[in-house]
Amino acid sequence: MLLGGRLILLLLIGLTTQVRCEIPTYTVEEGVALAAEQNPEIIMARKKVEAARGGLIQARSGYLPSLLSTGFADKRQALTQNQTRTQLRNEDYSASVRALENVYTGGAVSSQVAIAQLKIEKQNYELEETINRVALDVRTAFYDLLLNRAKVRVHEDSVRALEEELKTQQERFHAGMVGTLNVRRAEVTLANERPELINAKTQLKNSYLHLGELLGIDARSETDSPFEVAGQLQYEGRDPDLNECLARADADRAQIKSLQTDVEIEDRQYVLDRSELRPQVQVFSGYEVYSERDPAVGPEFNHGYIFGVTGSWHLFDGFAAKGRMLATRARREAAVQALEAARRSIASEARGAFLDLEQADKVLESETKNVQTADESLEIARTNLGAGLGTQLDVLQAAADVTRTRTTRLSAIHLHNVALARLARACGRRPEALDFGSNAKKQGNEKQALDLAHPPPKLSGQ
Repeated sequence: MLLGGRLILLLLIGLTTQVRCEIPTYTVEEGVALAAEQNPEIIMARKKVEAARGGLIQARSGYLPSLLSTGFADKRQALTQNQTRTQLRNEDYSASVRALENVYTGGAVSSQVAIAQLKIEKQNYELEETINRVALDVRTAFYDLLLNRAKVRVHEDSVRALEEELKTQQERFHAGMVGTLNVRRAEVTLANERPELINAKTQLKNSYLHLGELLGIDARSETDSPFEVAGQLQYEGRDPDLNECLARADADRAQIKSLQTDVEIEDRQYVLDRSELRPQVQVFSGYEVYSERDPAVGPEFNHGYIFGVTGSWHLFDGFAAKGRMLATRARREAAVQALEAARRSIASEARGAFLDLEQADKVLESETKNVQTADESLEIARTNLGAGLGTQLDVLQAAADVTRTRTTRLSAIHLHNVALARLARACGRRPEALDFGSNAKKQGNEKQALDLAHPPPKLSGQ
């Protein structure tokens, strides 16, 4: 029984360790959702929204009465013989509790509330813009990682095939079928390919680090990644319309809405500055306890209710209010210019992403055909070498062309997906929403996500 219990305990410990060591795997959309929860920039943007809500509570306090308590007490030193005697009491004290309510502030309170509400809207737009920007960074990092992982497979297969080629040429050399040149060429080609594999692996590790930083995940060690990425680099078929994208970007982009809010804030700030030139009126009521110093007037201890009206009006403040109004007007004009500049920049961003999208599609279409041509060329080179009509150099060159064309095709898919994500961010939308329901590609004409990056396992047919 004791032995059985130990076995069960060890089994449970092993299962627990396995669960703890299980590495989570994320898709692109899961990564975007995780970044929305854990990314430090998004968290800070949410805190700014909370701070703006606190500003609204502060601004609304101008509509509510305030309760003020004041008091003092003092005692004077007794008179000496050389001083004139007086009948006034030496002690003096007063205490009061008052409720004050603004009656007229020249529009100051209403402007402060409006500004606070606009600042909440602005911070919400800033939060949305931050989320969209981080989502773009996450998608780009995902595509970079998938591209680098695919390149690693390309170069691993290429190195493996070149090692087989070197082994084959060495066997032929020992059999007296080929000369030393064939062996040396195979060695040089293999040696040139290995640094490419090393570089691809390094880029892959850097991609994991960058993506982990965006997702808010700390690296566990120098070698192991704390997460994995699901899927492969695939073509995301979309057919967006440029004019529609430009219209959506101008209407829906959070950055433009945020800058429009800046203009509205300065308009309300101008009203707030102007309120300093108008009278301020308050009413108050409360209860007061005070002492009477002169015994001839009444008893020492007195108390009672009080109420009244207070007001103030700056007839001349040294042009301070005028200076603030001039500064606010200048800031508003600057905010208008910033809005127009942002509109032009976002339009340029959308056009640039659309051009990259067209370029990627053209390159992808060309390289898809080129990969097939490179494969056929490699087969022809191998056949010619077997028939004595070609050289080993032809085979090695054809194999290098296969690797290069397939890597270029992968880069074209990567460029397409990144350009699509950039265009979506410019429009303030998700990539899958860029078809707009009008120009969607037909299912039969969509490019399929085929990974044609695997070269033949052997570069020589013999």
